Amino acid sequence: MNIPPHEQPMPSYRPPKQRRFFSWIAASIVGAVIGSGLTVYAAPMIGLPSTSSSTKEPNETNISTESLPLQPTKSTSNNDMVAAIENVADAVVGVVNIQKQADFFSDSVQDQEAGTGSGVIFKKDGNTAYIVTNNHVIEGANKVEVSLADGKRVKAEIVGVDPLTDLAVLKIDGSHVKKVAVFGDSSKLRIGEQVAAIGNPLGLDLSRTVTEGIVSGKRTMSVSTSAGEWELNVIQTDAAINPGNSGGALINSAGQVVGINSLKISQTGVEGLGFAIPSEDVKPIVEQLMQYGKIKRPYIGVQLVDVADLSDSVRKEQLHLPSGVATGAAVTAVEPFSPAADAGIQTKDVIVAVNGEKVDSVAALRKYLYTKTKIGERVQIELWRDGRKKTVSLQLSERSQ
Repeated sequence: MNIPPHEQPMPSYRPPKQRRFFSWIAASIVGAVIGSGLTVYAAPMIGLPSTSSSTKEPNETNISTESLPLQPTKSTSNNDMVAAIENVADAVVGVVNIQKQADFFSDSVQDQEAGTGSGVIFKKDGNTAYIVTNNHVIEGANKVEVSLADGKRVKAEIVGVDPLTDLAVLKIDGSHVKKVAVFGDSSKLRIGEQVAAIGNPLGLDLSRTVTEGIVSGKRTMSVSTSAGEWELNVIQTDAAINPGNSGGALINSAGQVVGINSLKISQTGVEGLGFAIPSEDVKPIVEQLMQYGKIKRPYIGVQLVDVADLSDSVRKEQLHLPSGVATGAAVTAVEPFSPAADAGIQTKDVIVAVNGEKVDSVAALRKYLYTKTKIGERVQIELWRDGRKKTVSLQLSERSQ
C-alpha cells in the first residue's frame, strides 16, 4: 500500500495523515519493489534525493543548528502531565495543504484545501519561526497555510522536505508566535513511561486535541515511501492517534517533544497502536533541512529491485543466481558517469553485501549506505554476476542537482 496524498478518507491500514507513499505492511516484511516492482526494470535511483521546487537552499549563515539541543529528559509525577500539556499545546499548529483543483461547475482551476495535518513550532529566530511536520502532510501542495493557537491562519513557506523519513520544515512570520516547543531526548524514554499526543484529529475543528498513554515499545518498521523503501525507527504508543494528528507532538511528562506523530495501524480488531518518529532521529533531519533545504546522502547511481520479489525463473534464467541465493538487490539500470558506472557495476548484478555486512533487500542497502557511510567514502560491494561472486570497490558521491 502507499500513503495517499491527503488525510481523509483513511484506508483500512493507514498513517494518521494519509499519503499515497506511507503505507504499512508489517514489521516482518522488509523490502519491496521500488517503482513498478512487476519487472526487473523499474525502480527509483538509490541515493537519489527527492527533488522538489520547495527544497531551495536558504541562507545557511543565518541558522545555527546548535540551537536545537536535545534537552535531558526529566522524570516528573503523573500529576505534572497537565502542566506539561499546557506548556506545549500552543506550539502545536494546524497545517493546511492547498492545491489547485478543477472546479466542475465553473470549468476553472482554483486553490482548494486538499487536506490538513499538524505541526510543531520548534524554533524562533528573529522574525522567523520554524515548524516541523510530516512530509506527507504537505506533499503536492502549491500553497501551505498554518493555523495558530488563536485560530489565525498565516502563510507558510516550505524550507525543505525529506520523503524518505517523512519529515518537512516550514517557516512563518515569527511575530505571530508566542510559544516554542523544546525537543527532549527520546533515547531516554522507558517502556511504560507516560506520554501524550497533541494534534488536530479529523481537521482543524478539533485543534490541539490531547490523548494520553504510555510508551508501548520502540520499533523499526519497514515502510514504503515516495523515495523508496525505508526502515524507520518509531516510538510505539497507545495514545490515540487519528487522521490529522500527523506532524503533531508526542510529549513526555516534562513537556518536551520526544516524537513527531506519523503512523497508525488501524484494522478491524486492532486498537492502541500509534507511532511517532523519535526526536533523536528528527533533530538531525530538521537541522539539515534548515541548512540545505534537503538531506545530503551518499549516492551510487543505480536502479534496484528486491531479488525476493522476483520469480524463480527470473533469478535463475536472467540473473543466473545459484539456487541458494534468493535475496539481495538486483541492479536494473546504471546511470552513466555515476559511482556505480565508474566501479564497473552492470545491469543484472545482484548486490548482497557492503563492507562485509549482508544486505538482503533494497531497503537494507539504502539503510546501510545512509546511516553507516559518508559522501566520499570508498566501500566494498559484494555482488553476484553471471553465477560468480565478486567484489568491486566504489567511491560514494553526492548526487549533483
